[in-house]
Amino acid sequence: MDYSSNSRWALPVILVCFFIVLLSNNVVFASHKVFIHLQSQNAVNVQTVHRTGYHFQPEKHWINDPNAPMYFNGVYHLFYQYNPNGSVWGNIVWAHSVSKDLINWINLEPAIYPSKPFDQFGTWSGSATILPGNKPVILYTGIVDANQTQVQNYAIPANVSDPYLREWIKPDNNPLIVADDSINKTKFRDPTTAWMGKDGHWRIVMGSLRKHSRGLAIMYRSKDFMKWVKAKHPLHSTNGTGNWECPDFFPVALKGTNGIDQYGEEYKYVLKNSMDLTRFEYYTLGKYDTKKDRYVPDVGSIDSWKGLRFDYGNFYASKTFYDTSKNRRVIWGWSNESDIFPEDDNAKGWAGIQLIPRKVWLDPSGKQLIQWPVEELETLRTQKVQLSNKKLNNGEKVEVTGITPAQADVEVTFSFASLDKAESFDSSWTDMYAQDVCGLKGADVQGGLGPFGLATLATENLEENTPVFFRVFKAQQNYKVLLCSDAKRSTLKFNETMYKVSFAGFVDVDLADKKLSLRSLIDNSVIESFGAGGKTCITSRVYPTLAINEKAHLFAFNNGTEPITIETLDAWSMGKAKIQY
Repeated sequence: MDYSSNSRWALPVILVCFFIVLLSNNVVFASHKVFIHLQSQNAVNVQTVHRTGYHFQPEKHWINDPNAPMYFNGVYHLFYQYNPNGSVWGNIVWAHSVSKDLINWINLEPAIYPSKPFDQFGTWSGSATILPGNKPVILYTGIVDANQTQVQNYAIPANVSDPYLREWIKPDNNPLIVADDSINKTKFRDPTTAWMGKDGHWRIVMGSLRKHSRGLAIMYRSKDFMKWVKAKHPLHSTNGTGNWECPDFFPVALKGTNGIDQYGEEYKYVLKNSMDLTRFEYYTLGKYDTKKDRYVPDVGSIDSWKGLRFDYGNFYASKTFYDTSKNRRVIWGWSNESDIFPEDDNAKGWAGIQLIPRKVWLDPSGKQLIQWPVEELETLRTQKVQLSNKKLNNGEKVEVTGITPAQADVEVTFSFASLDKAESFDSSWTDMYAQDVCGLKGADVQGGLGPFGLATLATENLEENTPVFFRVFKAQQNYKVLLCSDAKRSTLKFNETMYKVSFAGFVDVDLADKKLSLRSLIDNSVIESFGAGGKTCITSRVYPTLAINEKAHLFAFNNGTEPITIETLDAWSMGKAKIQY
């Protein structure tokens, strides 16, 4: 993935730079010079405030995309884009860590770094494939010149018997794939995990762009994994989305929660693309015609920015892999920082985290995916507290005590006696994003059925807090459930230096039992929330000034006129993941 200019850094930086341009082009030029300077400024003092306790992050400096996750010979491997020399994007190498449980990690030396003509200007994202004979291979994007011409390379372990696969070789017959004249050579990156068709040929997909607005999943085929030929047509393309990067294409079983790694027509398929224009991802569900090598989204699966997302918050460049040890599909996602200026990341000495890996499977409706934190995370649960049958009237809240609120795992089920007080869903909201509705109807705006939920990383009097909450609306023919993670009051820091946004998504859930469930993983500067058993997921990055460490509080609240009952609430203090640097 490309972060080589300020305009590609992240949505908050895009917005800030836009306004700076309006003020002065000279300021933008000065800012870019500062950015370049910071790329190789080694962190001397690493600030521990806001560092996570059980999420993956290196000891210091910048990280972004998770790359080539795989399970091989009893060991989980995670590669990721990393700047070994500074806390902003630049000098990117493939860092490498290994684990036995996806939670505790050992950091190794970088596996891939710029060193040869086919990647001397950059080693960008890619994927891993296990070839017949149990031979792992990595495909990655190399940058060959200052114009950011992109090619596809491969790397193999120097010693496949090494349990940690510490050293990787980039053979001299690279690059394997060079874009032809029909392809935008600067928008041609991030190869997927390969799959083999019934014809015995391997297939991979790269993200690309045509004519400024059409996103492409360009397919290549190979008999031997060395000589690749571009298919006559892309696997799929969509107009109006902008460039596609970090594509992912994989099958899901029609029933059950197990993962699969077979590419037959009897399965449902997922095509995910990361939109570098919006800094969000979306996915569709559909069918894969194995004879024509065409992917066709299901009717009703929205094929645009307003489509389904793995996560409606700060979550990007995701990558899945099939975990043979537990027969599951696992997804990794990266979460960048929400402080706006690169100088802030440089000052604290680190930037970016990998989110908790999630198991992913098809919802029984067949209309969306379900995600849930991998079960191994529960080994970090320590002190537990419980609440049950606690009624909350309008304006009431109850504090969850006895745990560490800044580093916790909370599961709660809310119930209500009636849907009658659900607010009317304004027809003008139909074309709005859910987060726009959340911006209008925040946690402090009294409603009928909701808002109710959790106030996380909160001060005692809620001067600072990040509420994660539901609000139920009555539409013409059904009910609409909104899940919000609202960072507007997450910190007392100036708005000019923080990106404090209301992230939100609608939850497709049957309210016949008049219950809604929520799980939130709280970890100092990140809140990952899973609504209705993982139907809708939202990640927020926040930086409290008061609600930190032992001064943080956790509340359950109701600001709707319909009384809410906490049927069950289970909360755990979370221990620290063991990460060996």
